[in-house]
Amino acid sequence: MTNLRDHPVLIASCGAHLIQDGLVALQYVLLPILAQLFGLNYTQVGVLRAVSNGAMTLLEIPAGVLAERCGEVRLLIFGLLCAALGYLGVAFAVDFYLIVIGFVIAGSGAAFQHSLASALISKSFDDAGRRRSLGLYNAFGDLGKLTFTGIFSLAIGVGIAWNLIVSVLCLVTLSFAVLLVVLTRRQSPPSAIRVDSNDTAGADSKWGIKNPRRFSGLCFTVFLDTLVQSVFLTFIAFLLLEKGASEALASFAVVLALSGGMVGKFVCGYLAVRYGDRSAFRILQVMTVSGLVLLVLLPVLPILVLLPLIGVAIQGSTTVTYGALADFIHRDRQSRGYAIIYTLSSLSAVVGPVMFGVVADLYGVDLSLLILAVLTTLTLFSGKVLIKSVPLVDI
Repeated sequence: MTNLRDHPVLIASCGAHLIQDGLVALQYVLLPILAQLFGLNYTQVGVLRAVSNGAMTLLEIPAGVLAERCGEVRLLIFGLLCAALGYLGVAFAVDFYLIVIGFVIAGSGAAFQHSLASALISKSFDDAGRRRSLGLYNAFGDLGKLTFTGIFSLAIGVGIAWNLIVSVLCLVTLSFAVLLVVLTRRQSPPSAIRVDSNDTAGADSKWGIKNPRRFSGLCFTVFLDTLVQSVFLTFIAFLLLEKGASEALASFAVVLALSGGMVGKFVCGYLAVRYGDRSAFRILQVMTVSGLVLLVLLPVLPILVLLPLIGVAIQGSTTVTYGALADFIHRDRQSRGYAIIYTLSSLSAVVGPVMFGVVADLYGVDLSLLILAVLTTLTLFSGKVLIKSVPLVDI
């Protein structure tokens, strides 16, 4: 079993993921307050989300390439510093334009995390350990989302000023950046990239892709899989509202889904080790299709009972697909490979809710989710690119 305490790389990666994802999710509860205080309209709120996500998407690949020269750990620390400074700027902003600048800086910092930490883990663990460790890493991201939004909501509820809460979370971020310096001070500096002449990712392939056809298939699978996750999380509350649930109950449904997703991202690393990537992915996708159909057919209370399990399936598949990526990328090009995947994932999270939002406006949320279930079946076929179809080791 992967032991978090015994590996500084895993502590660094999981901690950075918890904080960065927590800060990004903080926007969901922070934006309504900013809109009220600064008189922002929905377009301006959309601009704030767009500049944050846009900065993160644009810098994912440059961050992965830069990591080959500067080292992943140094850039993880840099990303944490940017995120902390960006949100501190938001906490002390006096107008909309300063908030935009803060969100751009914070979004830029978030780009220096996912691909870098995933590459660090992939290069630090063997085949089975990589999958288990990536599962733990993914789970910490969801833990961060729940922790930061929960702390903020509770603190606001007891009357603490929003900008004081944000400032404290920024200080936590800065403190963890300092901790990373201490944890990794003995790590050797990054070496020049060496490519084995016998490797299919030879000197002619600067991206280190061993099998372009299978890698493209994996990219397609990740794009569809992320689209399903983003649409599901965006519209689950609206579905329950249409079924007669209260606003509080609909919001609680999102928490249930995220909680299930956190468990799924951890457990599915072990599932991939036990049954192999391909089989584990197919199991999860069958569960996803079934869950989406049940969401449409069932009333509110049974949905609330099933949501954690559905969250496990829909979000846990990320651990399987991201764990398989290292099989397609040369070891010295891992950061670039994960940068490509995370860029596609970010684009999918932007495109999916817009596309299915239009469908929901025209035909209702029910039909939108049923179409999503049909789309999920495509990943069953694209998922055949996951090459580990047999168990790796006993758990």
